Amino acid sequence: MNTIKTHCLAALLACTTLPLQAQTDNTPQLPPLDDTWTLAWHDEFDGSGPLDTLTWNAEHGFVRNEEYQWYQQQNAYRQDGVLVLEARLDSIPNPAYRPGRGIRNWKLSRPYARYSSASVHTRRHYSFQYGRMEVRARIPATCGAWPAIWTLGTQYPWPSNGEIDVMEFYQVDGAPAILANAAYGDDTPNHAIWNSRRIPYTHFLELDRDWGEKFHTWVLDWTPDYLRIWLDGELLNDIDIRNTRNGSIGNFANPFHQPHYILLDLAIGGINGGQPDDNAFPMRYEIDYVRVYQQK
Repeated sequence: MNTIKTHCLAALLACTTLPLQAQTDNTPQLPPLDDTWTLAWHDEFDGSGPLDTLTWNAEHGFVRNEEYQWYQQQNAYRQDGVLVLEARLDSIPNPAYRPGRGIRNWKLSRPYARYSSASVHTRRHYSFQYGRMEVRARIPATCGAWPAIWTLGTQYPWPSNGEIDVMEFYQVDGAPAILANAAYGDDTPNHAIWNSRRIPYTHFLELDRDWGEKFHTWVLDWTPDYLRIWLDGELLNDIDIRNTRNGSIGNFANPFHQPHYILLDLAIGGINGGQPDDNAFPMRYEIDYVRVYQQK
């Protein structure tokens, strides 16, 4: 077991966790991909070298959630057939730093970033509406890490554009968890209505103590009626989207009945990531592939 990736495993196991909801005979099963499905879009991240900028955009700087990292393109690269999003100990000057003036704006109040990482997305390159998105990845399940697989709608400001979190990992009330969520908007700017499901990380360690060292497959099953999020064939969240209507900011539209683009990122700290341990760096979030299937 890699001691760097699992350096705080003992602390994670010691946390109090929430019980997992029991699966029943009525629990939906992930349907197999048969000949009614076609591979509509994919990136296998073959080879080694820079990420394809005709498919993926890289975010830059301080972006969201008061996170500690400075996003930069060079922290996302292909290596031996996987996409690596690497978080590093760093010291990057913040060109937007404004002493005194940034007291109420976290992006202006930090003279430098102690960490760098990567966030990439397909906005303006690719989006899809309904179907199945499958992502095989290995996450850094350690203190301070906040890896994610998610989508955002192409219309309206957040959260009225709709957010689907196929995967997030971070600590909730001191307990590490894997989350599967969706959010949309109401009449208040930047206020989200959430349908969230958090599964204790210990649940997966009980299945396999080396879980964090292995690749796993996340699936988003998206129809006009529901979002279902799966991990290695286990249903994590089942969300009815027939009546997920925005408020006035989102023109009372259903944000899950529009195209969404794909985001992959490795955040550090911030409002959810927790306090990182510098001994855990560099951290690697590895994505083997992203595939989108749609029915013919």
